[in-house]
Amino acid sequence: MDAVVLEGRYVRLEPLTLDHAPALWAVSQAPELYRYKPYVLRCEDDLRRFITAAARQHAAGTGLTFATILRDTDELVGSTSFAAADWPHRRIEIGGTWVIPPRQRTPVNTDAKYLMLRHAFETLELLRVEFKTDSLNAKSRAALLRIGATEEGIFRNHMVMPDGRSRHSVYYSIIASEWPAVKERLAGLLNR
Repeated sequence: MDAVVLEGRYVRLEPLTLDHAPALWAVSQAPELYRYKPYVLRCEDDLRRFITAAARQHAAGTGLTFATILRDTDELVGSTSFAAADWPHRRIEIGGTWVIPPRQRTPVNTDAKYLMLRHAFETLELLRVEFKTDSLNAKSRAALLRIGATEEGIFRNHMVMPDGRSRHSVYYSIIASEWPAVKERLAGLLNR
């Protein structure tokens, strides 16, 4: 997968590098960002290890992690990723998404999902894009349904969370034949 920059109306997604670490760490310390994540970044060194691991996934051809940046201010407001690429079966996961609390419930995440889905279906010509979230994460579940993803089921005891809790993960997808309707839906949301 090429290290592309995706430009939208509200955000620019650029490949996450160690150059982003200081600015990203400055905005990624809110505890609520990790409530449903299977990891916690406790210090800038944790973030640097996360970025280095993401670079290894990219080098292996299985993913690409982005810094989410506001186009009008160049403010770094979050991160999102392509992951678990399965090229023979033409599928990929979009996940690891977070947006700083002041920019949640704004067009930021919608624009990022639009850009990534368009890239997945129109450039990479994939057949399926997957998403998964903690079964307890009502906001994420509602957001995935809002953009037009289909809930497919729950993987029980799928992950062990940092606090030891067994996480059930809910899986969602959008498939290529659904992309035109989802694209129109996202464009409508972005035009509000």
